Amino acid sequence: MEKKVTLKELAKQLNVSISTVSKALNDSPEISPQTRKKVKELADLNYYVPNVLAQNLKTSHTKTIGVIIPAILPHFFAEALHGIETKASELGYRIIICISNESIQKEAESIKTLINGQVDGLIMSLSKETQAKMDIDHIKTLFNHKVPLVLFDRVLDQISCDKIQINDSLQAELATMELYNSGCKKIAFFSGISNTSVSNERKQGYLAALKNLDIKEKVISFDPEKFPEKKLVGLISRKEIDSVLASDELGAILVMKSALDAGYKIPKDLSVIGFTNGTMSKHFRPSLSTVDQHAQDQGKLALETMVDRIEGKLSEKFSNYTLETSIIHRDSTRRNF
Repeated sequence: MEKKVTLKELAKQLNVSISTVSKALNDSPEISPQTRKKVKELADLNYYVPNVLAQNLKTSHTKTIGVIIPAILPHFFAEALHGIETKASELGYRIIICISNESIQKEAESIKTLINGQVDGLIMSLSKETQAKMDIDHIKTLFNHKVPLVLFDRVLDQISCDKIQINDSLQAELATMELYNSGCKKIAFFSGISNTSVSNERKQGYLAALKNLDIKEKVISFDPEKFPEKKLVGLISRKEIDSVLASDELGAILVMKSALDAGYKIPKDLSVIGFTNGTMSKHFRPSLSTVDQHAQDQGKLALETMVDRIEGKLSEKFSNYTLETSIIHRDSTRRNF
């Protein structure tokens, strides 16, 4: 492996001080444009890479933020990551991404790895297992090391930190009312992400709407790998349901696919609304009506909040941001509302 060129070596070649080279590389106005140009050209010629560790010792900040998400495949988390990365680059920060795969153990391991990597802060959406077991001991490690935390989407009240989310309960209640106002009177709730805060909140919103409408509830929780197709088809055939509010995008798509495969028409025989305005929602046929969670906005706000926390721009009181959202109507719902 070739030895990396240092600031000292660049300074020696240019016959200037190390301080002059450092300031030139950082575009300091103290250094003339001509000198800055010469320094940068020599640095590029020698493939100079800044010694981040040395810089960290001077500034006490790494300008690096850790991000832990439950999964990478769901469109919501992909979009949220895009928002985080875009805003991080804009503000001069780097991100390190870890995936918990819905596991407490993986989440705990990721936290330790990021702490050891000396991140300035951590942005996280909690794993399903963490929320199901309400086990947050591994998260306390962050506070012991004085590493600030921002939670987004999946949050817990028991964790004291800054939080970014939408009002899942209210949006689910409004989506249920949209189905009712379109003529649906037998509305079911399907969830493939049970035991998460977002699913629980959405179910509560659904139940609140049905209570006000005096409609019998029908809640179905399932494993996305084992979708209860026969159960869904049976409910439709016996006319026990005429619509579904799904807790997530994949669940909504599985509901529609199963109904279509069984010969039913959407929205004539079954209306469907999901959550997350993703690629599947837009391009499935019929297209899916959905609650837009504004994933990129959540990601950007989470990153901005973290940077403000790191740079001491926030009060000691933690912030809890609730983003406004909306229902996007497409072909999976009736149009007479």
